[in-house]
Amino acid sequence: MIKRILKWTVGLVFLALVTWGFIAYWTSSNDCQRYSEVPAHPMKAIVYCDYGVPNVKLAEIEKPVPNDDQILVKVHAASVNPLDWHYIEGTPYIMRMGVGLRKPKDTRLGVDYSGTVEAVGKNVTQFKPGDEVFGGRTGAFAEYVCARAAGSVAVKPANLSFEEAASVAIAGITAFQGLRDKGKVEAGQKVLINGASGGVGTFAVQIAKSLGANVTGVCSTRNLELVRSLGADQVIDYTKDDFTKSDQRYDVILDNVGNHSLSEFRRVLTPRGRYVLIGGGGTNDQGLIGPMSKPLQAIVYSWFIKQHMGMMLADLNAKDLTALGDLMQAGKVKPVIDRQYKLSQVPEAIRYLEEGHARGKVIIAVE
Repeated sequence: MIKRILKWTVGLVFLALVTWGFIAYWTSSNDCQRYSEVPAHPMKAIVYCDYGVPNVKLAEIEKPVPNDDQILVKVHAASVNPLDWHYIEGTPYIMRMGVGLRKPKDTRLGVDYSGTVEAVGKNVTQFKPGDEVFGGRTGAFAEYVCARAAGSVAVKPANLSFEEAASVAIAGITAFQGLRDKGKVEAGQKVLINGASGGVGTFAVQIAKSLGANVTGVCSTRNLELVRSLGADQVIDYTKDDFTKSDQRYDVILDNVGNHSLSEFRRVLTPRGRYVLIGGGGTNDQGLIGPMSKPLQAIVYSWFIKQHMGMMLADLNAKDLTALGDLMQAGKVKPVIDRQYKLSQVPEAIRYLEEGHARGKVIIAVE
């Protein structure tokens, strides 16, 4: 009798979950109907009403108005990140539980931006109209964006162009926090950057050097000179040499690629070394949970070994943006820009980034 009750209970719970999932999927929607209305104060912005790059388009929408605690920024430039195509494709699929099962809940795209403050809310004291700023805010692929003044926005270093400043937020903060907070890099340590020529990698090489580390960069043949020019003490061409089979040991490994097993990375870590995994995998590494299996493995590994293994997710905040700005103002870190596209060319920029061969950052010129 008890077994029968348990069997029916499990069956009913399963049926309820399936029914909920089916209803949630087919009822999930967004507010794209508003884009069919003629805006009273139009601005150009990138929107997407359904998943997939073909559904990304340039539209005229209502210009935002800052609330009492916000600033209105006229965007001069933005930049593309892997995060953007994860949202566009809705992959790995498990993320759709939060961002929309059938259609994206938030139909705006872009995070990194730089621009000029046009207006401020009545409670804002740290910025004024005319200030040049950079930061991160959803909906950055647009002519204007409203950002919380106390949020992830900072004054743009005077020695950076708007294009350079727009490249910083996600990639720069990820590299900065990955090395300083997760990697706990100290002067004199040996640090390896796997994927040293990409968006995060180019920042990471320079930031690690600014922290006093001995830096080894791993990249392809065509990017060797670029990585050397960023200050790497040693550069490894992964098409010719496998660093996981060398006798060298590293105190910290910042992994932007995930192209080796955790056991291979462990082999080249010092006994108490730190492995920091960056990113959400490539376009061929998605599916249901995508690359999330490796971070889970890393957590389990760390329970049984003295080496520290984990994943890094950036926390955009004004304090760290300002710290990065100081490094760039001092000439210790300089953004690397690969290509530049127009706002109307965001789909082409996304497709290029998806290929996985970008050197540094891909920029969107808004004006």
